[in-house]
Amino acid sequence: MAREYFEGTWQKNRSFTPAVATQGGRMVFAAGHGAIHDDEGKSLAGDFAAQARQAFALLDRTLQRAGASLKDLTTVTVFIIDTRFGNDFVEIRKAFFPDGKFPASALITVAGFAHPHMMVEIQGIAVVD
Repeated sequence: MAREYFEGTWQKNRSFTPAVATQGGRMVFAAGHGAIHDDEGKSLAGDFAAQARQAFALLDRTLQRAGASLKDLTTVTVFIIDTRFGNDFVEIRKAFFPDGKFPASALITVAGFAHPHMMVEIQGIAVVD
C-alpha cells in the first residue's frame, strides 16, 4: 500500500503532518480512546501525561486487534481538557512516532468528557495493506 506524507514546515515540530495520502489498503476507523486507569487499575486522575500515554497504548491495542498499529494511522483527532496541555501532548505524541512519520491531526480543547476524570481522548483512522 502506497503512503505519501505531505510535510509542512512548522507542523513537524508539532508532531503532525498536514496531509497523508494512501492508495490501496483497508481503512480502520478507531473510536475515541481515553484512559482514567492504568493497566493495573491505578487511577490516572489529574495526570495528563499518564492518561495520554495510556490512551495511545489502548488505541494501539485496538488497532492491533483490527490488523493495524499506530504506525498505520493516517489521521487522528485529539481532544484535550485544557490548552495548557497542548505542548505536553505534542512531546508525548513524538515518542509514539519516533520515525517522524506523523499522522495528520487536529488538537481540540473541549469543556469536558464522558467521565469527569478524563483529560484527553484520541480517535483515528488507519490504513493497512
